[in-house]
Amino acid sequence: MAMEEEPRITTRVRVEALAPELETEAVALAARLRLPRDGDAEFSLQLAPEGLQLQELGPDAPGPIRVDFQEGEMAHRRNFGGGAGQTVAKAVGVQSGARPRLVDATAGLGRDGFELARLGCTVTLIERVPVIAALLEDGLRRAAEDPEIGPTARSVRVLTGDAIALLRGWSEEPPEVIYLDPMFPHREKTALVKKEMRLFRALVGDDEDQPELLAAALALATHRVVVKRMRKAPIIAGAKPSYALEGKTSRFDVYSKQSLRMKG
Repeated sequence: MAMEEEPRITTRVRVEALAPELETEAVALAARLRLPRDGDAEFSLQLAPEGLQLQELGPDAPGPIRVDFQEGEMAHRRNFGGGAGQTVAKAVGVQSGARPRLVDATAGLGRDGFELARLGCTVTLIERVPVIAALLEDGLRRAAEDPEIGPTARSVRVLTGDAIALLRGWSEEPPEVIYLDPMFPHREKTALVKKEMRLFRALVGDDEDQPELLAAALALATHRVVVKRMRKAPIIAGAKPSYALEGKTSRFDVYSKQSLRMKG
């Protein structure tokens, strides 16, 4: 009788080098993140000449994503996004003479946090998924070499870990503003259109601890907490926002504790 095959173990993420000269770096990255280099997996964290990228595996998977602060969407935002007039900037309190110390506690690919840093805020990014945090760090490393945005990239700090625990155990000067953009359990078919959103949902899932995260943010922030939502999404359970600012597709719920004072 033929022996029954043992079930193949599929890990979530494996690390690969897409060029021979990147093998040593791949070995170090896999060791740091405690990820395998081979075997069945759902995702591949790939070291490519263009930068670190995350590729979902499978026949219907979209292309890879990487953090790119230099070109594409972020370059367009720098040139045409409206600067301090952006809704997110108004929500966190960017104004003449006021550039708050800010923690983006759900950093993701870091786009809002980086833009706020470019506008003059002191920004710390928190990302709970080590693989996503590695993408962020790589994007900032590459951006640090850019003459235009290098100073901004070098000013941004990344912390890896559970945001609730980090906020509750904060030992530094408290941030004036905490910014939250949690994953929301959307039901609309359009929610998975962007490949970044599809990958995030497949890898990370929804943030089901949003009330606890909001409570931890409100306990730490000295001036306000800002929560980004889809425009028609319900507020997070718990404290009620002081007011909301609406954009074309997003809404920013502002929980105000005290006014941000102009400096200088």
